[in-house]
Amino acid sequence: MPYSPVPAPDRRALLKLLAAGPALSVLGGIATAPAASAATAAPGILKPLPPEWFTVRGTNAEARFDAFAGTGPRTSNERFFVRNHTSTPVLDAADWRLTLWGDGLHGRAPVHFTYGQLRDLPSVTRTALIECAGNGRSLYATQQGEPATGTAWTLGAVGAARWRGVRLSDVLLRAGIAADAVDLLPRGLDDPYVSGGVDFGRVRRPLPVAKAFDDVLLAYEMNGEPLPYDHGHPVRLVVPNWVGIASVKWLGDIEVSTRPLTSPWTTDWYRLFGPAHPPGGSAPLTLQTVKSAYELPFGATLAAGRLHRLTGRAWSAHAPVRTVEVSVDGGAHWRPARLLDTPRRGGWVRWTVPWLPHRTGPATLLSRTTDAAGNTQPERAVHNVQGYLFNAVVRHPITVA
Repeated sequence: MPYSPVPAPDRRALLKLLAAGPALSVLGGIATAPAASAATAAPGILKPLPPEWFTVRGTNAEARFDAFAGTGPRTSNERFFVRNHTSTPVLDAADWRLTLWGDGLHGRAPVHFTYGQLRDLPSVTRTALIECAGNGRSLYATQQGEPATGTAWTLGAVGAARWRGVRLSDVLLRAGIAADAVDLLPRGLDDPYVSGGVDFGRVRRPLPVAKAFDDVLLAYEMNGEPLPYDHGHPVRLVVPNWVGIASVKWLGDIEVSTRPLTSPWTTDWYRLFGPAHPPGGSAPLTLQTVKSAYELPFGATLAAGRLHRLTGRAWSAHAPVRTVEVSVDGGAHWRPARLLDTPRRGGWVRWTVPWLPHRTGPATLLSRTTDAAGNTQPERAVHNVQGYLFNAVVRHPITVA
């Protein structure tokens, strides 16, 4: 497929986007329909952010989960959530190159690949979810009474896309990876991340060689188009089933090492701290978890005496979804939902269930996923101070009128 360049954003529109501030409307920790005056841009995000699709959270844009209703199993580029540590860089694929370096290469001399050279290699297409490790973070506070630090994501820091690119393993073999290499350190080309007056450098996170040779892609297309700027143009990593931070965007270089590597994204963040975890924190996070959610706004009003088709999505990083159960009475009774997609590991499954409510007043909807490995959403997630891997059954309040 010939490469068609991503059009550069209009400079005046770009300046307007970068100057816009965040806005947020929340009910019970879940974004509700924004007011007409809500901002439609976030600092450093280039694509439009219609309030009916997104909730702006600082430098990030969370997809509204209820807006997935009626859409297909993949998330369009326009609707895909954005997680930025700083701001989206505008990079030219013609000038870009990937550098591999380190003592884990034969000869130890840096090896470079241009964008054209990557596209000339055998390509692979794979549909995969990318989900922020903090997806659901705000629910620790609103549902469990246990606040956590970090971006107050609800459930929309997740999306599924069809990625096309080359196997990272193919690139490593061509670069001459040594047999005793154990770790990689991919690094992005976005601006260095500064927090609390500390410059932590560009986003980078170690990746074991074993995972790299399993299923990791160097992706240059998303849903049949060149990667959009906000999603990693010109090349990003796609690390299936792992927390989203592993899928480094705007990839610039990869250190190949014969010894274990670290970065602030494995020492300071993206591990579990708190009373329920080891004193020095857990091991760095790898696999995501199991979740489900209704495609319905929190606080929605449904008419009594009418048949409603409730819909939602379920997913697990551990194994294909096996069942989804729903409750319309706060968990007193459960029944199976009908799955609309063929379950597979790392992809989500749309589901549906009919409901004819008779009683008026408040109600709580629940959904519970069990995967083929036997992992089931618990009633309560194990808390950690940075709010990662929320996997509890979500209590979804509505009103029947």
